[in-house]
Amino acid sequence: MMDWDKLRIFHAVADAGSLTHAGDSLHLSQSAVSRQIRALEEQLNTTLFHRHARGLILTEQGELLFDATRSMNKRLEAAAARIRDSEEEVFGELKVTTTTAFGTLWLAPRLPKLYEQYPDLKIDLMLEERVLDLPMREADVAIRMKEPSQADLIRKKLMSVRMRLYATEAYLADRLPLRDISDITGHRLICQSPTSFQVAAGATLVQHLMTYDIPSLLTVNNYFGALQAVLSNLGVGVLPDYITEDFPALIRVLPDIESGEVPVFLAYPEELRQSKRVAAFRDFVQDEVIAHRRRIRDQLSFSGS
Repeated sequence: MMDWDKLRIFHAVADAGSLTHAGDSLHLSQSAVSRQIRALEEQLNTTLFHRHARGLILTEQGELLFDATRSMNKRLEAAAARIRDSEEEVFGELKVTTTTAFGTLWLAPRLPKLYEQYPDLKIDLMLEERVLDLPMREADVAIRMKEPSQADLIRKKLMSVRMRLYATEAYLADRLPLRDISDITGHRLICQSPTSFQVAAGATLVQHLMTYDIPSLLTVNNYFGALQAVLSNLGVGVLPDYITEDFPALIRVLPDIESGEVPVFLAYPEELRQSKRVAAFRDFVQDEVIAHRRRIRDQLSFSGS
């Protein structure tokens, strides 16, 4: 049976890459840390670190053990977080992940309301296209542009998004009118780079537009950059429809052209079912989606009347 204390010390050394730094964080002397590592190596009958002038590098066996201690650490942190979640209060850190565009353009501007309600919340917002592993606690909650495939997740569909074409009045003012999709050949197109990670529906729409002879093109690797270019009167942009409420300067063009539907899901691990932080965030996002839908509906009925 491996000694928990030795594993804790090994994890600190592997994480820091140095006996001295690990000793500082553990409040132990360098020689005490070194003794524990040697004892663990003897117990396992293997070498866990290569020692060199700049510090320590894990051996292949060391990497295997570090993977295990990292996983244990995340599980222990999750358990501690659940224990700390009191019955009534919402406090502590909540790791939320979503795409750069959705997080920047839709979620972040709405967070003041959540902080007003729960001022002691600490949100770590991780915006990236990579899908973080929720059961391994890379994040507590994810908002994803497709249904999560992992079995041990609680998931809730929030809404659907479509990619549509937008421009500004200033850009359209002295250019050829856009009555039909073939008119796109007289305009600059702004869209996600075909090679960058994006939802399949958006990529399909861009591929379709690229079949036309477009004279000038700006590709960006996320929708935030594409939006800034459209707002700067640079061209016609392929953008997600959830941004229209917050950017009234955008005018939809070629309303018959849009991508397929992209479902937006909120997901979190089964083990966080009782977490007050997760429940508070989930309810806040659901309320904001309902309010967003209602305002869009009111805008459409107002413009149609």
